[in-house]
Amino acid sequence: MAPAQTSTDPCTTEDAARVLSLHLAAATSDAERRRLRDELVLCTLATADALAHRYRGRGVDVEDLEQVARTALVSAAQRYDPSVGSGFAAYAVPWISGELKRYFRDHTWAVRPPRRLQELRLARNGVEEDLRHRLQREPTTTEVADALGSTADEVHESRASSAAYRSTSLDLELPGGGTVGDRVRDPSDAPAEADTHDALARAVAGLSDRDRRLLHLRFDDELTQSEIGLLLGVRSGTTATCPSLRR
Repeated sequence: MAPAQTSTDPCTTEDAARVLSLHLAAATSDAERRRLRDELVLCTLATADALAHRYRGRGVDVEDLEQVARTALVSAAQRYDPSVGSGFAAYAVPWISGELKRYFRDHTWAVRPPRRLQELRLARNGVEEDLRHRLQREPTTTEVADALGSTADEVHESRASSAAYRSTSLDLELPGGGTVGDRVRDPSDAPAEADTHDALARAVAGLSDRDRRLLHLRFDDELTQSEIGLLLGVRSGTTATCPSLRR
């Protein structure tokens, strides 16, 4: 039995795919089944591309998304069993959508969070969109958690994990001047400060009581060199023991 369409005239409607599915169910040879599966792929190619385009603007080139969707379409055609009763399009669309979601889950995170957070993030996006339409406002965290069957803390955690999805170069220039790195840099440089504090503590521990008192008077009490000289019995103009006292 000839297919409803030929590979030189690929169709794009579910009705035609359904006819091809019926032909596939009645096929009697492996060669005919292979040809009909090829026709099914061509018939639903536009559907696969349309599913891929739903995910555009999420940091992945459209061409890459189409490749994932088309590969999934071929896989769906190979796995499809026409005897189960459902049409090929009804079988292929969930399969392709699942492969696209798995691609984003496994290949597009800058820093990959646990799988449960990735899946919760995807589910949360759909639930939030549905709640916005029904409530005509932004849903609360509690409402989102109830719809997901999760807790408010888990919803907050899934939102925080979104920051790991896409990275931004620290050298990216900002409109107001400077770079992203300038905004996120810790000006205190805590690790270097800790190293300096440790080195200073060890150095002070080796000083005499007189020198430690001198440092205390200069840096804690903030006395001048002359005032320190009077307290320590050093004549004015005499070079202080600590070079930092020189003015």
